Amino acid sequence: MLIRTFEPADYPFVKIIYQQGIDTGNATFQITAKNWEEWNASMLCHSRIVAVENNSILGWAALSPVSSREVYSGVAEVSVYVAKSAQGKGVGQKLLSSLIKESEKNNIWMLQAGIFPENIGSLQLHKNNGFRQLGIREKLGKMNGVWRDVVLIERRSSVVGV
Repeated sequence: MLIRTFEPADYPFVKIIYQQGIDTGNATFQITAKNWEEWNASMLCHSRIVAVENNSILGWAALSPVSSREVYSGVAEVSVYVAKSAQGKGVGQKLLSSLIKESEKNNIWMLQAGIFPENIGSLQLHKNNGFRQLGIREKLGKMNGVWRDVVLIERRSSVVGV
């Protein structure tokens, strides 16, 4: 498996994997995958990666800004999605560990994520990569008419911003 920089031509495959995550009901509040323009505008220009094996994209990871304010320029939100057919094979681990390295190359000192408590695999993946739980944001938003809690986690770099 190869982890490489995302290229715009990858987006149709990234979008399919994104929608697979959405369809679980436990990956995001988003109800449909964003189109290319929306996705591209929502992510930082750097730290966009894909996992590839036999010319097939198995997963993707990227960062989005948490604020447009300069003081928060080193803080980003993590997105990691793995194709349904590739789950449980270490793809998420390779993506997240690579994303952390890429983020630090780009002067990101704090990574954060909001994860549904039901998404146990994602919570464990992040914990295995040095994220810590800050708390639970109760009833943060409604999804299909049901209030959903979100676990807020973060990882502070040990090399950037110390």
